[in-house]
Amino acid sequence: MRINSMKKIQTIYGVVLAVICLVVMNVDAQSPKAKKGTFALTGATIETVTKGTIRNGTVVISDGKIAAVGADVQVPSGAEVINCAGMTIYPGMIDGGTKIGLLEIGQIAQATDERESGEVIPQIRALTAVNPNATAIPVTRIAGVTTALVYPEGGLLPGTAALVNLHGYTPDQMYAGFEGVVVTFPTTGRRGFFDRRTDDDIKKASEKALKLLNDVWERAVQYHKLDSASAGKGVTYYPEMSALLPVVRGQMPLLIEVNAQKDIQTATKWVKDHKVKKVIFTGVAEGWREAENLAKANIPVIAGPVIAIPTRDYDRYDAAYANPGLMRKAGVKVAIRSNEDGNGNYRNLPYHAGFAVAYGMSKEDALKAITIVPAEILGVSDKLGSIEVGKVANLFVCNGDIFETKTQVSHVFVAGWQMPMQSRQTLLYEEFLKREPGLTK
Repeated sequence: MRINSMKKIQTIYGVVLAVICLVVMNVDAQSPKAKKGTFALTGATIETVTKGTIRNGTVVISDGKIAAVGADVQVPSGAEVINCAGMTIYPGMIDGGTKIGLLEIGQIAQATDERESGEVIPQIRALTAVNPNATAIPVTRIAGVTTALVYPEGGLLPGTAALVNLHGYTPDQMYAGFEGVVVTFPTTGRRGFFDRRTDDDIKKASEKALKLLNDVWERAVQYHKLDSASAGKGVTYYPEMSALLPVVRGQMPLLIEVNAQKDIQTATKWVKDHKVKKVIFTGVAEGWREAENLAKANIPVIAGPVIAIPTRDYDRYDAAYANPGLMRKAGVKVAIRSNEDGNGNYRNLPYHAGFAVAYGMSKEDALKAITIVPAEILGVSDKLGSIEVGKVANLFVCNGDIFETKTQVSHVFVAGWQMPMQSRQTLLYEEFLKREPGLTK
């Protein structure tokens, strides 16, 4: 019996070892590497976003940055020339609301990292939890989305969001220069059809949450005063308040997730009453109802998802589609995000913008809403969001209008690295495109 068991173990071990060897031998085929160098993308239509459209132009990429842009650019000696005749070059798109790298499989706790325990944990940084090898990253990247704002979720202050470029082996390599503390603003409405609380219970819960938010902010202000008085020394270590110090001092914004009209009104007043120096509203599903007040308060928004159902039964079917355009028309600074609920469809960002165009937003504003405007709102427009000399070389090449679903992306660059145009979806497509039945007669 023992000999047979040992033979079985040896057989199993041999099979496992063979599988491992096969996997190792095929790593290069399964995981092509990004390539860095000097590239000249020639003969393209270039949508610079900030400096108009250039016909039959060239973009030169060198040392991770855009070295030259124009119709009469000289191709550097030794550059790899990519013929982009008949193609269009766009800046890499920036998604202002994702859980990319934090959420892999929602049903498995070990594959999710977007939520931690606690109501007030602003010191929890999404950046430290981002998985650079998340499956959704290449899926999103080859669609032309090169940068994403990654949100934590959970309690009242669930953590600090981070902007990341979608390439790198560590979170620090991916970091794109922005972090902001997230606030889930107390809501006076129901969380959905499953919410069976009474109106009185909802009101009490909202009031309790708002009181907690006020208390936390007051403690943060006091902590700031103590820290300032001691020149940053001698204050008892308090991680939650330390994380809020840059917010109180106007060095970092609050990202306030707020959607219902009444809650937007309350949040706008709260920001004014508490003299919050930097703030961004996110979600803002009913922003169109408060567009003039948002514009008057000079509060920028990251709106979305756009492809969504109306928030109220009696609203028009296109309320969500028209929301960004109506806010922009009123003078609100509007960026568009795909979603923040973690369903993974971040590659659909240009189609959210496309729906906004179909329902009232100008095409120019919609393109800006997924490129330069989020860069401006997040304070990184000197590096990202447009095709300009000196900026980080985040861009992509495609064969048509990026808002059209038939358009195909052929080249993507992130920080000057030419990305492999491969993802889980492309591998599956290739696998099953010319599949054999595998049956014997």
